[in-house]
Amino acid sequence: IIYVFTSCLSFYSILNELNDYAGQREVVAEEMGHKVYGELMRYSQDLKGERKHHLQEGRKAQQSLDQCWKHMDNSKKKFERECKEAEKSQLIYERLDSDINATKSEVEKAKSQLYLRQHMAEESKNEYAAQLQNFNSEQWKHFNVAIPQIFKNLQDMDGRRTVKLGEMYQSFAEVEQRVIPIISKCLEGMVTAAKNVDERRDSGIVVESFKSGFEPPGDFPFEDFSQNIQRTGSDGTIGTPKTEGGKPDPKHAVSRTKNKLWLFGKKPKAPTLEDLSHLPPEQRRKKLQQRIDELNKELQKEMDQRDALNKMKDVYEKNPQMGDPGSLQPKISETICNMEKLRSEIHKNESWLAEVEGKHGSRSERRASADVNHHAPHGRESPEGSYTDDHSQEHRSPPQPDPHEFDYEFDDDDPLPAIGHCKALYSFDGSNEGTLVMKENEVLYIIEEDKGDGWTRVRKQGGEEGYVPTSYVEISLEKNSKGAVTYI
Repeated sequence: IIYVFTSCLSFYSILNELNDYAGQREVVAEEMGHKVYGELMRYSQDLKGERKHHLQEGRKAQQSLDQCWKHMDNSKKKFERECKEAEKSQLIYERLDSDINATKSEVEKAKSQLYLRQHMAEESKNEYAAQLQNFNSEQWKHFNVAIPQIFKNLQDMDGRRTVKLGEMYQSFAEVEQRVIPIISKCLEGMVTAAKNVDERRDSGIVVESFKSGFEPPGDFPFEDFSQNIQRTGSDGTIGTPKTEGGKPDPKHAVSRTKNKLWLFGKKPKAPTLEDLSHLPPEQRRKKLQQRIDELNKELQKEMDQRDALNKMKDVYEKNPQMGDPGSLQPKISETICNMEKLRSEIHKNESWLAEVEGKHGSRSERRASADVNHHAPHGRESPEGSYTDDHSQEHRSPPQPDPHEFDYEFDDDDPLPAIGHCKALYSFDGSNEGTLVMKENEVLYIIEEDKGDGWTRVRKQGGEEGYVPTSYVEISLEKNSKGAVTYI
């Protein structure tokens, strides 16, 4: 796309700056994803593992203390049981010792049982005391050494976590700081592009692109219809000299009073002529020059292809094993034929260009010529709206452009009668000037047949007229107009 308007150029520059701006935002997102978010996720996993380790250490310390307490509690209960058993043995021994009916052997047996129980109670007491001392020691270590150390480790871990968060906050801010200068330049570029919008230059481009080259109409002369009346006063009465033959200048004929500004009238209904004579002179000159340039490019391509084929043919002639030289001759002949066609087209368009440039240099001659053509006898009407007696003369002698051909009229023309109807076989977008948009299976009225150029003039139900490709419709003509013909 070639941007010519300053508003379009500025918009294109702003898009480029916005692209750079978006690139910097991508840099920030990438830094956030890898250095900030990614680093925090990895550090979070490490902290979870470390915290789990510290909690396991705490659980182990608590389980060790609980185990020690169980041993102490069991020894305590055992000591209590042994003491009760010793008390029972002592009561039995005292009862038998005071009983006169008890035998000596029974007394001795109760005494030995008492000594045994007392010995076991003493051993349980010593064991309980040892277990109690051990528990108290472990409990002191648990609450004064192990648990404080675990809490300290957890506190240190949380301190490192807090510091890491602060570092990540700083990293985020530093990433933003690094891109701010570039983003500022992008915004400055946008402001500069906005200031470069020049409405005068854009208007000048539009004027230069669409100026017609037509000359504004001249003043209408005064037509004195009282010249045949005998004058009684002085012959010096103010009046307007007679025109030659007593008739007004044909270039100021009343029929020309309908010249209007083309911008506010109806849109031309005719499609493009081959010689572009339907266009205003300046537009026609530009279009013809553009067409000549394109044809020259195509001609150069064909010439390059011809040279390449000739070189290949020379190689084949010198080395027959590489290929048959005769196989290239049809392609060479086709290329030469295409070159001749292109040269003919270029010559034809150059003659049209010389014609329009000559007329552009002599406006008065062009206007007189246009008036002559306007009053010339009319032959058949071409699809483009120009007139000619012989269809073959359209290429050899292009019709002179009428300066009033593009003048729109505010008064509606009488619609042409319908000579048949047609059905759209395909959709047509009607993007070219003078063409008509149609949808598939749409029924249209035919108001002008195809004259050999591939276009048929039709009218919609709502009255809109234009040209559609003949091959896109199925046409049915009425019996009372040009014969009963039905074709696709």
